[in-house]
Amino acid sequence: MIEIAREFGIEEALSTLGVQEVNEGSSTGINNFSNGETIESYSPVDGKLIAKVKSTTKEDYERVMEASTKAFKLWRNKPAPQRGEIVRQFGDRLRLLKEPLGKLVSYEMGKSYQEGLGEVQEMIDICDFAVGLSRQLHGLTMHSERPGHRMYEQYHPLGVVGIISAFNFPVAVWAWNTALAWICGDVCVWKPSEKAPLCGIACQNIAASVFKENDLPEGISCLINGDYKVGEFMTKDKRIPLISATGSTRMGKIVARTVGERLGKSLLELGGNNAIIVTPDADIKMTVIGAVFGAVGTCGQRCTSTRRLIIHKDIYEQVKNALVAAYQQLSIGNPLDEHNHVGPLIDKDAVKAYSSALEQVVQEGGKIIVEGGVLSGEGYESGCYVKPAIAEAQPHFTIVQHETFAPVLYLLRYEGDVENAIEIQNQVAQGLSSAIMTNNLREAEQFLSVNGSDCGIANVNIGTSGAEIGGAFGGEKDTGGGRESGSDAWKIYMRRQTNTINYTTELPLAQGIKFDL
Repeated sequence: MIEIAREFGIEEALSTLGVQEVNEGSSTGINNFSNGETIESYSPVDGKLIAKVKSTTKEDYERVMEASTKAFKLWRNKPAPQRGEIVRQFGDRLRLLKEPLGKLVSYEMGKSYQEGLGEVQEMIDICDFAVGLSRQLHGLTMHSERPGHRMYEQYHPLGVVGIISAFNFPVAVWAWNTALAWICGDVCVWKPSEKAPLCGIACQNIAASVFKENDLPEGISCLINGDYKVGEFMTKDKRIPLISATGSTRMGKIVARTVGERLGKSLLELGGNNAIIVTPDADIKMTVIGAVFGAVGTCGQRCTSTRRLIIHKDIYEQVKNALVAAYQQLSIGNPLDEHNHVGPLIDKDAVKAYSSALEQVVQEGGKIIVEGGVLSGEGYESGCYVKPAIAEAQPHFTIVQHETFAPVLYLLRYEGDVENAIEIQNQVAQGLSSAIMTNNLREAEQFLSVNGSDCGIANVNIGTSGAEIGGAFGGEKDTGGGRESGSDAWKIYMRRQTNTINYTTELPLAQGIKFDL
């Protein structure tokens, strides 16, 4: 392996996770090798080739679907608490492998090691949530209008769930979907991002080992690799009633249209253009901490990253100066070195988008107050390291309305009451995450009211990123409307059925209709 891999224990982590032998191909989830084109996984940390993975061909995919549809017939008949026991074992295995999997996430994707560990912890947390849920897949009972009748609703497993995940959370989002789908009696076929294929192989290896120990078919969890063309195998496949897709709004619209044409269901987690409103009653110290982490965490590559800071004119200069000072303390470098705050962007295409955004905000009349730029030299050989930047801008700027997946923060000024700030926040097409910093109860409640934030997530005195698994995660408008993780998000993975039972010797009709023979 490469020098940095030995230095930070990546070589050992890869060996522990069983992903070192993928140069000749990758498991499809049914112990076969894929036969398609080669995908090369390069680390944005140092630009070095980690491994080569074979993409999934149509023939490979058909084997996967055969295995998964067969496994579903067995898995759906296991009582939900028994399915919960398997998920519990999977969660415990993740606890044992948290460190190596967290390192792989950090190295292949580029987020900090602490964030890599945090992502694995999200996987563990959703497993715990799902285990409890396995004894709570409840329906409803209601009174019938007809004497001697009983009505109730129940939920049944849906079938094969297709999961398409993005590079920025290469393992957690899969687990959000998979843990709930498994509990509900579904089986899963997963296409991870082609930018982080090894993370997918590692997770599949962990799941497969648990299934094998319990004498269960590996088809309960299947993996396919490749680009959007491989994803189309799933989106066009009538055997997959639900597609859960995470990615850009552009991608989500294509998925929704394709799946909708066959009357399938889509669970979409798409773009975010998230804002923090800072009112005169805000705690400035808390504001700076929340804004800086929200803007530079994962190098600005979270769907919940803070893109816009909407600051009242009376405290604008104070907040701006505090942010500039905080940015000067940021350490940029190898994300496996815990002294660094910011790692690399995922690849050079992301770097181009970052540079283009900075150019455009100036062209539109904005002002750069914390200079950006691409870093080079020792430690930055991959060409993917950039400086987090701050720009003063106007809400109507085209670039401000656009989601740039990079550490670029726009400062926007507002005057008057908090309603004006909320209006600015809601002007963008996306509606994922939002926050307000204030110690004014009325402002906080206004922000959370029906006339407040139009986002799926609205926080008070915390930032826009860092959602817990207990609540449903997702957003409105161009974010897609999907909900994953906690609360009652499990229902989308099941089919709903209304049942009426007549326990009399007569057959009265609903609405009092008479039909005598």
